[in-house]
Amino acid sequence: MRDWLPEDHLANFVSDIVEQLDLSAIFAVYAGRSTRGRAGYHPRMMVKLLIYAYSVGLPSSRKIEKATYEDVAFRVLSGDQHPDHDSIASFRKTHLKALAGLFFQVLQLCQKAGLVKLGHISIDGSKFQANASKHKAMSYGRMSAAERRLESEVKELLKEAERIDAEEDGKYGKGRRGDELPKEMQRRESRLRKIREARAALEAEAKEAARIKAAEVKKRLEQRAKKEAETGKKTGGRPPALPDPKQAKPDDKAQRNFTDPDSRIMPDGAHKGSFVQAFNAQIAVDSNAQIIVATSLTQDTNDKQHLVPMAEKIVKNVGRLADITSADAGYFSERAVEHEALAATELLVPPRRKKHDKSSSGEVAKDTADTAASRMREKLNSTAGHDLYKMRKAIVEPVFGQIKEVRGLRRFLLRGHEQVSAEFDLFALTHNLLKLFRYGAATAV
Repeated sequence: MRDWLPEDHLANFVSDIVEQLDLSAIFAVYAGRSTRGRAGYHPRMMVKLLIYAYSVGLPSSRKIEKATYEDVAFRVLSGDQHPDHDSIASFRKTHLKALAGLFFQVLQLCQKAGLVKLGHISIDGSKFQANASKHKAMSYGRMSAAERRLESEVKELLKEAERIDAEEDGKYGKGRRGDELPKEMQRRESRLRKIREARAALEAEAKEAARIKAAEVKKRLEQRAKKEAETGKKTGGRPPALPDPKQAKPDDKAQRNFTDPDSRIMPDGAHKGSFVQAFNAQIAVDSNAQIIVATSLTQDTNDKQHLVPMAEKIVKNVGRLADITSADAGYFSERAVEHEALAATELLVPPRRKKHDKSSSGEVAKDTADTAASRMREKLNSTAGHDLYKMRKAIVEPVFGQIKEVRGLRRFLLRGHEQVSAEFDLFALTHNLLKLFRYGAATAV
C-alpha cells in the first residue's frame, strides 16, 4: 500500500519515524493483559495515525475515522483498517502521557539532524482557548450570593414538596418514595453543589498561594536580618508583611469555570479588550530551524514567573542554554533575570516601561541606578543588543502562527490542565516533525 503514495510523502515519513521511536511505555500497558476477545489495533499503527493527524491539523477522532476511508494517506498508515472514533479516542486517552513523552524523542532526532544549534533561543507565550465557555465561569463574589439564593430556593422547594406530600398522603394514602425530588429542585441542588465545590477550590488555592508567599517573605526577612547583623545597620524601607495562610481568602473577582475548572479567564491577544477561557502556552524556539526545544502550559495570565522554569526545561531537554536567550517584556523581573539558572546565557529581556520613565518633554528618562533593569536597558540600547533582540519576533512568533493558522489549533479538544498540557506537547512534537520533514533530514535520522 505504500506505493499508493509518492515515496517522499509526509505519511511515509511519519511511518518511518514512528518505526524508530521507543514505544515501550505504550506497549507496557498491554503486557499481561488477556488475549481473549477481538484482537485490538496495533499500537504502533495507532500512534502513526494520531501523529499524522496532528501534523495535518486533524486531531478529531471522528475525522480520523472518516479519513481512514476517504484519505489515501490515512488508509496507508492504517493498513486499510478502520478503527472507529471511540477506539481512537480511547487509545489517545489511555496513552496521552506516553504520546506527549515522544516530544523528547523527536527533539533528539532534530538535534541529531543538526537542526538545533543553540545559538539563539527565544521564549514566548500565547493564549489558546480551553474546551469550555467563559459564560460557564463564576467569580468568587458571585458564588457567595448565588449560594445564598439557591439555598433559599431549595428550602422553599422542600417546603412546597412537603406540603404536596402531606396533601397527597391525606388524599391517596402513603405510597410515594421519599427520593422523588422535583426536577426543578434537582437542578438547583446540583447547581448549589457545583458552586460549593468551586468556592471551596478557590479558597484552597488562595490558602496555598498565601503559604508559598509566606515562605518567600520569611526567607527575605531572614536575609534582611542577617544583613543587618553583619553590617550593624538597619535596612531602609518597611519590611515585607508576612501573610497568614489560614486567613487567606480569594479575591471577589477570582473565577472558576464549571466545565473545565483548570482553565482561566485571560485577555484575548487577538481582540483588545475581550477575554477568553484559556490556557497560556509557553514555547522556547531555537533560531536555526525554528525547532521547539521546550514547552509549558500554564494557568497564569502573564509570563513573568515562567522565564526561569523555561530555562531549566531547555537545559533538561537539549543539554544547555543557547548562547543568546531572548523574551519579551512580559518575562522581566529583577529576580528572574539575575537568577543563576540563566547565568550561562546572554539574556535579552526588556524591562517594562513605567509611566515615570518619560520626562515632560516625552524623552525616556535615563535610569542611573545600578539595577538589573538599568543594566538590561543599557545592553538593549547598544547596537549589538538591539540587533540581536530584533531577531526575537522572527524566531518564535511564526511558530505560534504556524500552529494556530496553518494547523488550526485555536481551541483544545481535551479538558484538565494535565491532559491539555499533553495535547499541546503533541502539537509541539508534530511541529518539530514537520520541520524535520521539510528540511529533508530523513536520511540524517
